[in-house]
Amino acid sequence: MRTMIRAAIALVGLFNLAIGLAFLAAPARLGARFFLLPASIQGLATMRADFTAFFVTGGTFALLGAWRGRPEPLSVPLLLLAIALFGRCVAIAIDGASPTAFEPMIAEAAMIAILLAGRRILSNRR
Repeated sequence: MRTMIRAAIALVGLFNLAIGLAFLAAPARLGARFFLLPASIQGLATMRADFTAFFVTGGTFALLGAWRGRPEPLSVPLLLLAIALFGRCVAIAIDGASPTAFEPMIAEAAMIAILLAGRRILSNRR
């Protein structure tokens, strides 16, 4: 079970790392997949900096937790994803839901579930 959850956590980490690096390399192209349009060069720079930071940080700490088999590093991606999911819920409550609102929320919730399971399983030392 520990090996399976470590593999699932590693996949979450690699997924987030890949998104972060894609934002670094091509923020406009990936931003469009997130329904974001930069208004200027500064908008591109903000997407490149902020999204890269979010996803690379979360992915790196998920990979670190999977590699070491320790639950502590998983707190970082858990907190990032939980705040993002909360922000989406606030946006729906204030602005309403669009047809594209729920797919990223489901992905975030699934990653949160994997990371929470990982924290629980990795906390139980043999």
